[in-house]
Amino acid sequence: MPVLTRIVLPHADPRVTTQLPTASEDAAFGLLRARWTGRGLELTGFARPHGLDTGRPGSAWTWLTLRHPDETQPPVHLRSRPRRLPEVTDDSAQPEFNHDWSGFTALIEPGRLRRGTEWLLGDWLIETTLFTRPRPTRLRRQYGTLAPFWCGSGEYPPARWVDRDVRLQPHFADGRLRLLLERPGVRLTHAAPAADGLDLRGTADGCPAGTVLRLRHRQSDAVVERPVARTGNTFAVHLPYRPFTAEGRGTDPLEHWDAELLRPDGGTEQLVLDERGGPVAAQHRLPGTADRVLYLKHLADGRLQLCVQPAAGLVDRIAVRPGGFELAGHCPDPAADRLELVLRHTGTAGEVRRPVEADADGRFRVRVPATRTGSDGTALPLRKGIWEAALQPADRSGPARPLLAAPAVLPALPAATEAGGKRILLQRRWHDTLLVDSTPVLSATERSAWTQARQRTDAYPATRHEPLREAVLYDVFGGRGYADSPRAVHAELVRRGLPLEHLWVVDDAQAELPPGVTAVRIWSPEWYRALATCRYLVGNTHFPDFLERRPGQVVVQTWHGSLLKRIAHDVDNPWLADHGYLEALDRETPNWSLLVSPSPFATPILRRAFRYAGEILETGYPRNDLLARPDERTAAAVRRRLGIPDGKRIVLYAPTWREDQQRGDGDGFRLDLRIDLDHARRTLGRDHVLLIRPHAHVREPLAGAGDGFLYDCADYPDVQELLLVADVLVTDYSSIMFDFAITGRPVYFFTYDLEHYRDTLRGFYFDFEPEAPGPLVPSSAGLLGALRELADDGAALPAGYAERYRRFQAAHCGLDDGGASRRVVDRMLELGRLNG
Repeated sequence: MPVLTRIVLPHADPRVTTQLPTASEDAAFGLLRARWTGRGLELTGFARPHGLDTGRPGSAWTWLTLRHPDETQPPVHLRSRPRRLPEVTDDSAQPEFNHDWSGFTALIEPGRLRRGTEWLLGDWLIETTLFTRPRPTRLRRQYGTLAPFWCGSGEYPPARWVDRDVRLQPHFADGRLRLLLERPGVRLTHAAPAADGLDLRGTADGCPAGTVLRLRHRQSDAVVERPVARTGNTFAVHLPYRPFTAEGRGTDPLEHWDAELLRPDGGTEQLVLDERGGPVAAQHRLPGTADRVLYLKHLADGRLQLCVQPAAGLVDRIAVRPGGFELAGHCPDPAADRLELVLRHTGTAGEVRRPVEADADGRFRVRVPATRTGSDGTALPLRKGIWEAALQPADRSGPARPLLAAPAVLPALPAATEAGGKRILLQRRWHDTLLVDSTPVLSATERSAWTQARQRTDAYPATRHEPLREAVLYDVFGGRGYADSPRAVHAELVRRGLPLEHLWVVDDAQAELPPGVTAVRIWSPEWYRALATCRYLVGNTHFPDFLERRPGQVVVQTWHGSLLKRIAHDVDNPWLADHGYLEALDRETPNWSLLVSPSPFATPILRRAFRYAGEILETGYPRNDLLARPDERTAAAVRRRLGIPDGKRIVLYAPTWREDQQRGDGDGFRLDLRIDLDHARRTLGRDHVLLIRPHAHVREPLAGAGDGFLYDCADYPDVQELLLVADVLVTDYSSIMFDFAITGRPVYFFTYDLEHYRDTLRGFYFDFEPEAPGPLVPSSAGLLGALRELADDGAALPAGYAERYRRFQAAHCGLDDGGASRRVVDRMLELGRLNG
């Protein structure tokens, strides 16, 4: 069953479904799944009242009524079986109400749709009646019809031949579930390629001499008619390829032709595909075209449609394998031997690519992974959300081909496997388009708004009365991974060998943790418990705004950057205030025990910007101990993980994000890459590599990465390791400049929008232009030329910047002596009354 997610939590990034089925003002009715069993058509759905709790067995029950279009026929009543479906509660997004028992399963036995031996043909409407008891003395009825769910069989329920010539097709009309019981007049049973076209055969009732196959082109007024030869109740048609290769019908990459049999009297019959004797839906190469096929498509309603389109991957075999799925099918693509599988995340636009095995006749086999390999070589489960699946030439010279499910494999969907504790589904959308759905780590029960509200208001306060345990809960950017200053604090505590339990907040299983560290799923019951009972909380970003620091509990806020651009209350920008950020910050800061400052310069700014009245610990950032005392073995290991050849000079480009560069879908921000990558390859490629590390808020793929010169390091767990190996840093206004200045290596500032960023978006805490420790370069050409010149000259720093660099280090890096972790841990343990 597809997983629904609708809760929106502070500092969380939940997946949001695209459709909420509703059928009345007082209740929502939806079909989640439809499948055929040995007894009939089993429907699983929900009937959920608004403003009323249905979280207990017996609090809601549902009847289905099937009504024939002939009102003289008696209705068919079906009693459903109540079913616990926490997904319904989750989908409702109602923190006040539990709807776990709004689910139901009902069985439609085809035999009930006939009287005696006669089938009651027609388009039956399915009505739903929801019974609830808002008060002990009152029974309430609510009426509606089942609406489609957003994917799978809940969107396109499957059909079945219930008799030799009778077919039952569930379908939606005007958003309402219906059952079309029909005896198709024309059934297409065979399609075979011939020298110049296709030979079609089937059965037909009432097909007199003079009947033709008529095809209507949807995008124009073109019509193709072909004579029909009949023998008994069978017919045959030869359909040449020539009409489908004609020019002048426009430039649409996808053409649709609707098919019907036209009798001499003007009557028509649509063609229904009958694949009980073997597959009919298939793709056939169109001769004389570079990359076009004639696709006999089995529509969701069983009818035939002919499509002229680029070759797609038509999957006719699906097998579940450990860690993924194995698909086989046919793709009559001239570049079939060079194809790759591409999974593209619809939210982050991240990509996973895998090779495809292909034969000369277009048969292909491919493994669809349930994991992705990050830029550091670590295999992690696919990120939560939807991954679109396609085939594309490995050199990206041609278009992406969608993966389509042949009718024979539709009953096998959704298929499920697991990776890293996550359930990964191979699912379908728009009837036959394959996609991968990486479901959330939290179960529907755990993540629903109803459960989350009770965790915050009931479970967390109650757990705060339990004894504190000698444990540390670490959080890096809301569960992003093992990195930053909390990582350095953890390493220092481990070095001391203190009797502490170490817990690490992880979102969506997207982190690899060292031995001795326990992963805690963010927003899970164990996460709430850890917040309430761990003696030490160490984080580099915001803690949840419901957190209340207990007596004896120590909350260490390391923060995550030094200060060029303005932050928090110092930002004269409505974006922060409009999103409720500042109000949440004001609730959070009184619960900090310590706020770590990287320098005397930053201390007064942090106090003012956060309006923080507590203790500020001026120690330097623990994360920068790695840069202050570099380890050559660690640096060599990082280069190996990245796959950087020996002798290559590393340029790291790490820009910040821009609030006015939000993606059109509202999920994250654009990279807005202004570096000319082709020029960079020509200028630097022979002895350089370019690592690009976008800000964490940026959601955009990096085209061309992986070619040996360009490296996409967006998902590298700890940016400090990238700084450790970088020979040159290119940034703009990111606080990463302060960390890198510890190394004494050159920094260039790509400031193509300096005036706009400084005067409109953020503003700066010091006069950036005369104080920056490296050149400000406004153009890509100027930047690349400067990098080339620096390498050719063999200079340690750009000419004329040594003294400015020294002053910058003195002002901002004076505490970075490799001992910040020790100083932070000393004070943290002192406050926690545990000292090793």
